[in-house]
Amino acid sequence: MSVYLWIVLEILISVLAVGHTLLHKRDPRAALGWIGLSLFFPFIGPLLYFLFGVNRVRTRAQQLGLRSQWRFDAPHFKPLALEEADLESSPRPGALRDMARVSDSVTGVPLVTGNRLEMLVNGDQTYPLMLEAIEAAQRRIFLTTYIFETNRTGHRFIDALAAAADRGVEVRVIIDGIGEYYSWPRAGTLLKRRHVTLARFLPPRLMPPTLHINLRNHRKLLAVDGRVGFIGGMNIGDRHVAAISKRWRKPVRDVHFKVIGPVIRQLEQCFIEDWRFSTGQHLELSPDCHPVAGGALCRAIVEGPNEDLDKLASILGGAIAAAHRRIAIMTPYFLPPRAILSALQTAALRGVDVDVVLPRHSNLPYVDWATNNMLWEMLKWGAHVFWQPPPFSHSKLFVVDGTYAQVGSANIDPRSLRLNFELNLEIFDSAVSGRIEDFIDTAIQEAQRVSIAQLDARPLSIKLRDAAAWLFSPYL
Repeated sequence: MSVYLWIVLEILISVLAVGHTLLHKRDPRAALGWIGLSLFFPFIGPLLYFLFGVNRVRTRAQQLGLRSQWRFDAPHFKPLALEEADLESSPRPGALRDMARVSDSVTGVPLVTGNRLEMLVNGDQTYPLMLEAIEAAQRRIFLTTYIFETNRTGHRFIDALAAAADRGVEVRVIIDGIGEYYSWPRAGTLLKRRHVTLARFLPPRLMPPTLHINLRNHRKLLAVDGRVGFIGGMNIGDRHVAAISKRWRKPVRDVHFKVIGPVIRQLEQCFIEDWRFSTGQHLELSPDCHPVAGGALCRAIVEGPNEDLDKLASILGGAIAAAHRRIAIMTPYFLPPRAILSALQTAALRGVDVDVVLPRHSNLPYVDWATNNMLWEMLKWGAHVFWQPPPFSHSKLFVVDGTYAQVGSANIDPRSLRLNFELNLEIFDSAVSGRIEDFIDTAIQEAQRVSIAQLDARPLSIKLRDAAAWLFSPYL
């Protein structure tokens, strides 16, 4: 092939890569990076883009009919009209209606009433209730987790799931294809040996090579018989059990929620679509679950790279904008996108108390470094940041005015808001939100308040390290 044909071929490939980037990339920084790579590194740049820059997860979801279709079309699942929603118990029902309206528009998923929620701290409270629900299951068990360890706690779950399958219960488990490698032997292997039906979500492969290793299913949910569910940020393993974690090198504190009520069908729907994504098989929803008298208004929020919009970021932004008294956030990783950061700054300037509770040291030091580089932007405008002492707190909680809350698997960082498949639960209820806010307040009492003077006192070498980590924050 002559040199001129090589030049024409290189120009054509680069133009295709640049055109595809301009049409499909939403983040201008990512788009500019891929365009520069494609233009300045002939052949190699476009090749890297087509291998790693194209969102094949969205394409796969579109093939299965899942792209932006997480909606309920059955008559009994029409969105609850805002005028029907019991929001009058709030000091500012209008603000709650504004938040509900944003979520209605963004998700298309109904706000359903009659749900009872119980807040559970650590595996000491959570795992016995999860195992009890599994052991009492009569028809079906859906379980999704990111990490499924094969230590003592993991084996208790494996035994319970296998026993349920042996007595004829429909048991289906989804484990993330990368998260499964946190333990050996792998939980999936042990579950298959016990004849539990299993799907691995986007598992790594050599042939054909995996091109979406960075896109993980970070959801944690358990739904049993369509009547009881569990949702939150807790994986399955000994590190979450205080009685055992004293012997664990890196114990983890976390919270989870037990849920009873109609919103369980939304958790099931999330699992069913993940199952279809992973296996191509379609499952049916459980029959309706009757509302609990006096229960909370709830809605499941599903986020992932197969979605058209940044749903979770939009909903968080809407809730922050509607805040009147206080915003309380507890998260293990805090690298908010510019829009959420600006919304928090604006809320603080409006006189809203903005409290952000972070672990002093997370399990990802480079994320801590990047966070330390941007905290001054929060502190400068009057927000409050607190560092929790060890052990590492993995809790993900968001409360507005003590009447609205979000809980679930999502962190406030680019990975959760752009790359991971996440599941949150939106709660419109003063009693539940108040309990979550009290939990955050208790943590604040034991935490250290961060000041700009502390950040300024970092040695120059540490400031440079933190700033360098922050440059890569969109990819951490």
